[in-house]
This record gives sequence, C-alpha cells and structure tokens, in this order.
Amino acid sequence: MSFTVLIPARLASTRLPNKPLADIGGAPMVVRVAQRVMSISVPAGKVRVVVAADSPEIITACQAHGIEAVLTRTEHPSGSDRLAEGCQLLGLADDEIVVNVQGDEPLIDPLLVGAVAQLLSQQPQASMSTAAHAIDNWADFTNPNVVKVVLDAKGLALYFSRAPIPHGRDQPGVLPTPAPLRHIGIYGYRVGFLRQFPSLPQAPIETTESLEQLRAMWHGHRIAVHIAQHAPGPGVDTPEDLERVRRLFNA
Repeated sequence: MSFTVLIPARLASTRLPNKPLADIGGAPMVVRVAQRVMSISVPAGKVRVVVAADSPEIITACQAHGIEAVLTRTEHPSGSDRLAEGCQLLGLADDEIVVNVQGDEPLIDPLLVGAVAQLLSQQPQASMSTAAHAIDNWADFTNPNVVKVVLDAKGLALYFSRAPIPHGRDQPGVLPTPAPLRHIGIYGYRVGFLRQFPSLPQAPIETTESLEQLRAMWHGHRIAVHIAQHAPGPGVDTPEDLERVRRLFNA
C-alpha cells in the first residue's frame, strides 16, 4: 500500500502568529510534523509526505530541511479546498489515497496515520476514513468541544456530534457501554472524492454542529473509523500549547 500525506499549513493565525514556523527543537513546527510522519514504515509500499503551504516562507523553510512542499492559493475557505488543490498540483490519480495531517501536530503518532490510510484501502465502500478513541470520563462525554462518533457493525460512522451520543435513556449520568468514542481529527480521502468535496453544498446538520465531515455523510458518502488505543498527542493552538509541546519534545 502506498499513499500521500498532505500537511496543510497557513501562515495566518489569530491566536499564534506564524504558527507553522514556530521553533520546536531547532526546526519549524511544520517541519517537525513532516519528519514525524516520514518515519512511517509501509510494507511493500511507500509514503510521500508533502506540505501544502499558503506562503513562500513556509516553502523555503521546508526546502531547507529536505521536505517536499507545494505553494497553494491563500484564499481557500477551508482546509479541504487546500488539500484538493494540493492533489491537483501533485497530479494524483482519483483512486489514490491521501491522509490529511494538520501542520500543528508535531507529536502525532505515525502509526495512527498509517492505520487511517490502511483502513480506507480495506473499506471500498468508504470515501473517507478517520479515527476515534474510547472516552473514559463524564466531563469529556458531555463537553461540546469533544466531538463524539457512533459506528455501525462494519466500523462505519453513523453520526458525529458535539452532543453526548449515544445517550443512555435509563442511566442518566453514567457512561454508555461499550464506551463512547471521541473523534480524532485526522482524515484519509480517496483523491477522486476529495476533488469534489469542496463543491458539495453545505449540509444543514454540518451548519448546526459546525462539523465539516457531516457534509460528506449528508450527501451519502461513508466514513470508516479506526479505533485507536489511546488519545493523540497534544496539538498547538495557543502560545501555552506551544510551550507544552516544546517541553514534551525536548523530553
């Protein structure tokens, strides 16, 4: 199995300016993400890792560290639009698989990236793949910032929500059994689907929940879900997050 990892990186950030170029252990954060993903080992296949950037500064930083990068337009309304342009610039075929890894996750588990790609290759009925892990406390289960997902018998998503799902009607205040699942924001796509996804009309449930993946489901596409054994490493959204990740990286 071979696949491409696309890492979208935007220079503009309201909470952390120039975030992709923030130094982590002597290299820009987006470079650390790419280096981490490049450690994936795929039997009888290969992984191509490419940064899809919106500024020449990011391209230059990647090239200085031997990371492949492509320059995309700055005005993309969403990350999926940037990914779709990246696929076009790289000349990827419709039947190829692309995994989207965010450029602010320098501690991401490479095994998780490989698992998401492999799952999509094994689920021909799915247009996308993603990941989740078990929730073990009530606070996360009821937190609207923690996205939950419910699966069918084949491991395909039935619904994503910020609400606590599934809801135990007869046992309020008790976690459901089996454990509910927290969605992990990593996605695999078939390139042909990714090309058309940005042009699909927004779905009412997508607007209500503010969850872009619901657009795919509303239009009839299936999403396969890999169950991870643990939560992913922390991402970087704020200066406090950056300092925390720097400490973990140095350790």
